[in-house]
Amino acid sequence: MSHYHLPHNHGQNIERVLERMPPSDAFQMTAATFQQLGDPTRLRILWLLCHSEECVCNIAAAIGMSDPAVSHHLRILKKGGIIESRRDGKEVYYTLADTTQAKLLHRTIDALFEITCPTG
Repeated sequence: MSHYHLPHNHGQNIERVLERMPPSDAFQMTAATFQQLGDPTRLRILWLLCHSEECVCNIAAAIGMSDPAVSHHLRILKKGGIIESRRDGKEVYYTLADTTQAKLLHRTIDALFEITCPTG
């Protein structure tokens, strides 16, 4: 017997679907990821980092922004686990994180722009 107390039974087996629904906090985390990508500048930066490891100076020059503005966006993307960084001397390089979720975002972004990955 269902414990969802749905007002109508349309024969769609919604109870089975609801049993597999992720918990609320998973939706919160996913929404936060989409909020990060909802900014066109961050989306441009992410697209670039999906295809190339770059330093702040090169990213800033490529998208026509100041280094501090780019650093702000990079912090947000890094905090969200979408990108990662490595230090080489005084230089910090950024790239797409090596996670399943970040790789999925890469494929999704490429598909949305209907392009072929230049490095793939």
